[in-house]
Amino acid sequence: MVNKNLFFFLLFLAMVAWGGSWVNVKVLGHYVSAYEMIFLRFGITAITMVPIIVWLKHSFKIDLKSFGLVVLVALALIFYNKYYYLGTKFGTASLGGAMVTTMIPILTFVLLALMGVKKVSSKDLFALGLGAIGVLTMLHIWTFDLAHILVIQNLYFFLAAILWAILTIISSKSTKISPIVFTFYMYIVTVALDWILFVDVSAIPFSSLDGIFWINTLLISLAASTFSNTIYFLGIEKLGAAEVSSFVFLVPFSAIGLSALFLDEKVDFFIIIGTILTLFAVKMLNNITILKRRRKNAE
Repeated sequence: MVNKNLFFFLLFLAMVAWGGSWVNVKVLGHYVSAYEMIFLRFGITAITMVPIIVWLKHSFKIDLKSFGLVVLVALALIFYNKYYYLGTKFGTASLGGAMVTTMIPILTFVLLALMGVKKVSSKDLFALGLGAIGVLTMLHIWTFDLAHILVIQNLYFFLAAILWAILTIISSKSTKISPIVFTFYMYIVTVALDWILFVDVSAIPFSSLDGIFWINTLLISLAASTFSNTIYFLGIEKLGAAEVSSFVFLVPFSAIGLSALFLDEKVDFFIIIGTILTLFAVKMLNNITILKRRRKNAE
């Protein structure tokens, strides 16, 4: 028997951790490069996932097709994290957390529609238009100040959202192994490729890394990756995707709130309005129901 209330509480914590990862990256940007952060973050995450997979009694076996997909997803993950890191370093964690997390499901839908996988209805077109208005509201489009709108960090955020949408589509092609095991191998290959192609481990300034660095590294590795991914996948497995999907709506707001709390970033009213509009578009595109479960429980 699944204790739903416990799962919902754990899912809430997982979404807060995902939102908090934008704060963690902002802090880590003062210490290491994007590729060094990727190496440390996912190296720690991969190690800590081993006992979880053993505890869940999942097999570590992976078929050749799934491994090929792992390699493609790992490459997308490296560059997603690069642009996620750069956008947050030069921009604000609050805008990144709101803009990227709300754009991902919309861009995923658009890519699937362009591939012919999704049919676009008039309702979908309305939702896409609403999502576009939401993103443009976050960017203060009415100022018509291209120097403000087309700053490099906004491009980084857009590239990050596209890469995660591509990552999502590729990952969905693997059905023969557990999502948690797939994610474990994705992290292993990400660390290996990052090490081989981009990172000189001997050049990482370990001696100058202080407690603040390690607290944020552990939070982004253990809380935002190991814990949050495990709870999210278990939630889908135990409760179903429909039950779990609405919790993702908490991520941008936790990113905005935690950025204001820990980074003293000004809470932009238009970022909040734009986020609400975009999340409503995501709800329409994915037919997510939030109140249906509560009504059933009340009967």
